[in-house]
Amino acid sequence: MDEMTQLRELRADAPSPDRSALAPGRRRLMDAVAGDRRGRARRADWRLVSLGAAAAVTVAALLGTQLLDTSDPRGTGPAMTAGDLDLSGPAETLGRAADFLEALAPPPEPRDDQWIYTRLVMGPPELKSGDQQGEVEYDPDSWTPYGNAAAEKDRSDDDRSAREIYEAADDLPDDPAALLAEVRELYPSGDTPEGEAQQTFRGLSVLVESYPLAPDALARIYRAMATVPGVEITDHLVKDAAGREAIAVTQDEEGTHQRREILLSPYDYSYAGLRFVVTEDHEMDLPKGIKGINKKLAAGDITITQARTAAAVVDARGAKP
Repeated sequence: MDEMTQLRELRADAPSPDRSALAPGRRRLMDAVAGDRRGRARRADWRLVSLGAAAAVTVAALLGTQLLDTSDPRGTGPAMTAGDLDLSGPAETLGRAADFLEALAPPPEPRDDQWIYTRLVMGPPELKSGDQQGEVEYDPDSWTPYGNAAAEKDRSDDDRSAREIYEAADDLPDDPAALLAEVRELYPSGDTPEGEAQQTFRGLSVLVESYPLAPDALARIYRAMATVPGVEITDHLVKDAAGREAIAVTQDEEGTHQRREILLSPYDYSYAGLRFVVTEDHEMDLPKGIKGINKKLAAGDITITQARTAAAVVDARGAKP
């Protein structure tokens, strides 16, 4: 049996793609890969900290955003060019993003019977060693119900429906410190030791990825995000998995030798994707029985890169805008 087959078998017991259904399989996989470092409490946001896991895991595109086609930034509204951006720091970049969003008229909230369509691009790991780690298998198109009464009733811990996240974000206070405290209540650390700043950024990343968020709610989130210790802005635009330019809002992840990067569109500050980037040379631990995969990672390697290229509210599962 080859290594990629062994890796895929780690996910053999995973149920059909659904935000709540995927959670147990993801947690088992991440716990196996991370060894003593157990997965975080947020069931739908398990960090793919292993290059081997990134090459094998089947990903369902369960992320959502405003009604948007991000393939052509000129179609998203008033264009912001790279020259208009201020990438000098979190307060400057995220403050400008908040100002932009506060000037937008809020779109109508989806009906409970509508669906959220999203399209995801997931790129292969980008390694300085040049080693090939296999292709990432995933379904780029995804539909999830906006109002999901069954999932809301039976969900575990903080795996919320799109409607619940919308309501929670809309209720967040203006004061950044109070907002961050509420985010930590929404997305607790569970039984895993986690620094407050990392927990906060993780929770904020869940909200930024989520559909739908009213523009003023997202503006409050961005202003609060700028105050989280360790949050930085890369001083140049980076490339997402779809090859588009993006703003990188970053924070180093404790104990993983990697940093989480939330990617934002430089044209309208909407969510564009995410990356995990190695911060220092290290050798990662693989699950027992997995052999033949390069375990050495170098600073600057990108282990996870994905981009959301389209999202919309539709009236039926399988419908596209």
